[in-house]
Amino acid sequence: MSRVYNFSAGPAMLPEAVIKKASEEMLDWQGEGMSVMEMSHRGKAFMSIAAKAEADLRKLMAIPENYKVLFLQGGASTQFAMIPMNLLGDKKTADYINTGMWSKKAIAEAKRYCDVNVAATSEDNSFTTVPEFSSWNLNPDAAYVHYTPNETIGGVEFNYIPDTGDVPLIADMSSTILSREIDVSKFGIIYAGAQKNVGPAGLTLVIIREDLIGNAGDNVPAMLNYATHDKADSMYNTPPTYAWYLAGMVFEWVLNQGGLKAMAEINERKSAKLYDTIDSLDFYANPVEKQYRSWMNVPFTLKNADLDAKFLEEAAKLGLQTLKGHRSVGGMRASIYNAMPEAGVDTLVQFMKDFAQANS
Repeated sequence: MSRVYNFSAGPAMLPEAVIKKASEEMLDWQGEGMSVMEMSHRGKAFMSIAAKAEADLRKLMAIPENYKVLFLQGGASTQFAMIPMNLLGDKKTADYINTGMWSKKAIAEAKRYCDVNVAATSEDNSFTTVPEFSSWNLNPDAAYVHYTPNETIGGVEFNYIPDTGDVPLIADMSSTILSREIDVSKFGIIYAGAQKNVGPAGLTLVIIREDLIGNAGDNVPAMLNYATHDKADSMYNTPPTYAWYLAGMVFEWVLNQGGLKAMAEINERKSAKLYDTIDSLDFYANPVEKQYRSWMNVPFTLKNADLDAKFLEEAAKLGLQTLKGHRSVGGMRASIYNAMPEAGVDTLVQFMKDFAQANS
């Protein structure tokens, strides 16, 4: 069977070139006589893989020298706890912006450690928009401001980076990292689970400004202290070595595509094709305010929900897989991260047009 177009929100598609190279190196990485997954994480071979991955990521994102890059485990969900554990210091409160399910999960976890000020929310609008920055009720004494630039379930994405002044801005970029250029210096911490735009599940990236490391209390476990991982170059314990290796190959692949500027052009074009199709046909609908529509995750409903099962069945026959929407939203969702080729979006768009015509 030929490869399908996998529109899953995560684990998501990997670039085919990366998978092919990994398969070629599966038994023997560059003459070492062993697979990367068998290597010691402290051995010379893997250390070279790790160093190149970090160097390529720094180049891609133009990460300033005063930021550390950590390759961790536990997914973005562990960061929901690590952030207050490491950043509160002697402060008692933190600001959070609520724009969807992942924001709500971060808020719920933070409440275990501090007073959470929900400085802005779009819940009253069913998470179909982003609160205007002028409406935010920020606390100048907050330890940090946390937000989720892209919500995978609702398909809502910020079209601006909030200016929080001297209060560190923390961003869960799990579903938007590497999709375009960003100014890393505007953030205190950027974190991201890998399984969308970076690599396979099991790896978590944390890009953290140096002055935010070393502020954890004595009661914070070593594994949940950023200083532990910084001091050990992300190798305090055995890291997810194979996921790290694959992420490094993804970084190299993105560089070979022309970097983040080129990826942004492709991603914007892919999402525009899909949204244009949804908007031009009375058969489909997307509820998100247009200026805040996600490039990465495109939810849509059919005018007649009774046709959902038929839509999914016929799409699957064309190799258009995992299009079912999240259970909390319903309908469909097309996640079109970096590795989704434009041909996949073109195939989906043509199918949507044909399906609408045949079932109207």
